[in-house]
Amino acid sequence: MMNRLLLVAFALCSSLMFSQTTITGTVNDATLGGPLPGANIKVSRKAVGTTTDFDGKFTLTVTDTPPFTIEVSLIGYQTKSVEITQNNQNVEVSLSENDTALDEVVVSASRTPERIMESPVTVERMDVREIRNTSSPSFYDGLENLKGVDINANSLTFKSVNTRGFATFANTRFLQLVDGMDNSSPALNFAIGNLLGLSELDVQSVELLPGASSALYGANAFNGIMFMTSKNPFDHQGISTVVKTGITSQEAAGDNAFYDVGIRMAHAFDDKFAAKATFSLLQGTEWYATDYRNTNGDLGTHVPGDRSNNDYDGLNVYGDEVSTNLGGAIGTVSRTGYNEVDLMNYDARSVKFGGALHYRPWGNDRLELIYDTKIGVGNTIYQGTNRYSIKNFFMQQHKIEARGKNFFVRGYVTDEDAGDSYDTRFAAINVNRKWKSDTDWFTQYAGAYLMTGSHAEARRVADTGRLLPGTPGFQAAFDEVVADGDLSTGAKFIDNTKLYHVDANLNLRDYIDWAEVQFGGSYRQYVLNSQGTIFTDFDGPIDYDEYGVYSQIQKKLMDDRLKLTGSIRYDKAQNFDGNFSPRISVAYAAGETRDHNFRASFQTGFRNPTTQDQYIGLNAGRAFLVGSAPDNLDRYVTTPINLSTPGQALTGDTQRSIVGRSAYENAFSLASVLAGAPTKAVVDLVKPEKVTAYEVGYRGVIPVSDQKLSIDLSVYYNQYEDFIANENVMVPLYGTVGNADALLALANGDTRVFSTYTNSAADISSYGATIGLNTKVFNGFNLGVNYTYAKFDFDQASDPDFEAGFNTPEHKVKLQFGKTNLFENFGFNVNARWQDEYLWESTFLDAVIDSRTVIDAQVNYRVPKWKSVFKLGGANLTGQEYLSAPGVGAIGSQYFISWTINN
Repeated sequence: MMNRLLLVAFALCSSLMFSQTTITGTVNDATLGGPLPGANIKVSRKAVGTTTDFDGKFTLTVTDTPPFTIEVSLIGYQTKSVEITQNNQNVEVSLSENDTALDEVVVSASRTPERIMESPVTVERMDVREIRNTSSPSFYDGLENLKGVDINANSLTFKSVNTRGFATFANTRFLQLVDGMDNSSPALNFAIGNLLGLSELDVQSVELLPGASSALYGANAFNGIMFMTSKNPFDHQGISTVVKTGITSQEAAGDNAFYDVGIRMAHAFDDKFAAKATFSLLQGTEWYATDYRNTNGDLGTHVPGDRSNNDYDGLNVYGDEVSTNLGGAIGTVSRTGYNEVDLMNYDARSVKFGGALHYRPWGNDRLELIYDTKIGVGNTIYQGTNRYSIKNFFMQQHKIEARGKNFFVRGYVTDEDAGDSYDTRFAAINVNRKWKSDTDWFTQYAGAYLMTGSHAEARRVADTGRLLPGTPGFQAAFDEVVADGDLSTGAKFIDNTKLYHVDANLNLRDYIDWAEVQFGGSYRQYVLNSQGTIFTDFDGPIDYDEYGVYSQIQKKLMDDRLKLTGSIRYDKAQNFDGNFSPRISVAYAAGETRDHNFRASFQTGFRNPTTQDQYIGLNAGRAFLVGSAPDNLDRYVTTPINLSTPGQALTGDTQRSIVGRSAYENAFSLASVLAGAPTKAVVDLVKPEKVTAYEVGYRGVIPVSDQKLSIDLSVYYNQYEDFIANENVMVPLYGTVGNADALLALANGDTRVFSTYTNSAADISSYGATIGLNTKVFNGFNLGVNYTYAKFDFDQASDPDFEAGFNTPEHKVKLQFGKTNLFENFGFNVNARWQDEYLWESTFLDAVIDSRTVIDAQVNYRVPKWKSVFKLGGANLTGQEYLSAPGVGAIGSQYFISWTINN
């Protein structure tokens, strides 16, 4: 019996052995002749595959019986197919490099694969090669080298990407998708840099569409959209690691070490099941913010004066916003504040974990089922109306997706927890109040001044008992304040907001042959949950939803030289009327080899008011913020506010509260008050903003000597309607605007500034152009240069209270020079960026940002036998510190060395 069992087992094993086919081979560069590591080899239409090692060699064993076809591909090179006719076949494959970057394939422009050259709209792309070769400390930083792209740095770990103007750190006009998931914070409605993004080891490509994209991607794809796509574990297997370390150097913070480590593990268990996991950790020190220049709290600008001024209000000094007019010779006096460096822990930290399970029921790409999870936790800094310490912030996303060659259906949830985050301004205000109330402090100040006639002596007396940074008493008070979510006594903000999203797309190209037709839709629900610390959700979470549907048809004519594309989308949000977003584009490929592509497009975009625009209810210190959703106006009520002595006599009350509705219906225009001629503010409830965009462009390849020069040119014009804006108003604590009591409230100082959320009636337009040139010089050196022009028109007189916040330099020039194979296994890359000065407008401060020139560079050395690349680089090598916005830490230099294995 045993012999029979052994015989059967041997027969089965022999059958399995004989049914396997093994292919070996080498993949080389057709031009340079050297090996190509990392090339993908797979059986056509199947998930079975492998990659070449650092010597360009591979071995692939499959269960298929010859004949069958394998595909050999590598980003930046033309794909080749090889017929396999026998077992143990050895193949030699030479891949030719794409003529230019314009030959790369993108999906985002039309939701269908097409060459950049053929895209009907402007598109920028960064792939694995550019990521490996970037001179920036991270691939996310390296996005700034793309044409027309701006990156504004909140901090070392929080950077905001933008295109075509109207940049803010709260960049709600720019959408960031990671593997199809919007990784914006559900409460804030903008992406917190790459905190929940991809590990550098797992990035397959980054595609970026500047300008309006609402016709295909819905609300908030307004100024642009970025797609980050990770590597599929079927195609990219093995274990990869990176260790990066170095220093950040800043005059205020000194030299501080940082490190950034990561690992990626992926394996295809067979042609049906694959899995991957990634982990990365970044630790460093933030840029210190130390601008102590005096400001005007109402106007939000720098003004003359220093700490010797009795009404000093330093930019990065908090707590000194609390001031009062003591009358007579004393005048306005502010409390002594605390420097940000005494209120902020500048430890930067980002921990990211990602995991995915992929299942292909039929062992090919006809259907793939995916479970994807991304988790991020860390510390960073966010600058909005105030400066916020984002501490132990936690955010997670979980996605289930079914996708095939022509469709996808996905659903995901985004969940966040603000952790131990707090508002530094209120931390200072309430630490001050811990040791002495505002009333006692100002009373003592006035008494001492009347006795001595000296502001310095009056401040010394009033500051008696002040808690000093670094002492146990200060630390105890600080810890108590930042753990308290009531802004009248604390500084912590609580946020457990969630977002649920479902979207789907179907392309009918396999069923319709006269054109390419696709349609899709999406649904999203927000669940706001800040326990009343951000939103007016005092009595429980606030839910609201939005949905959209779209369709696109694309037709090629004239021997496929002419491509016509038409799209339309309808979106409806709970609190607003529905909106249609059409897009029409035309592209024509001219020339014998179709190397000259002309394009023109008309498209529209829209942006729904954010969660904060609608439901915020927050005392930000310098102003009260009240969202304008109809059900929010009466939900927000301020804490009782002390009235002046004349106000008490007039009303018979010692305190009054203000209901949020008053900011929209009973307020003075702040601009009119500052001009000395108070008039009633007319503030409408916020509604979606719209943009109509026109663009023309050219992409082409021109022979220059024995090389080719690629050109990418675009010109655009945007016209905005109902531009969403904050309008500051002054609300009287008593009286109705238009009668005498309200004017008396104004005269007595019994008013409060409110920031409302509305739309500007002004005509606003922006326009600009970009041009990029790329070629090879000096026998293989890569040379690229691009220029961006950006401008906007706005008649301030038509809306005096409106700040456009274009926040973009008019001129930018970027340069790239390098070679991946300067000599054997050695390469380098240099990037330089120049931009002129520009005005930055925000609720934090308005100021001119100086022009700057920034140079980044790296050299790298490959060690094939170790499957390793060593890189030495630096960012901002000139050491000239610069600001990306007023109030942030000055950005110094960053030097790094990295060791990457098997990537």
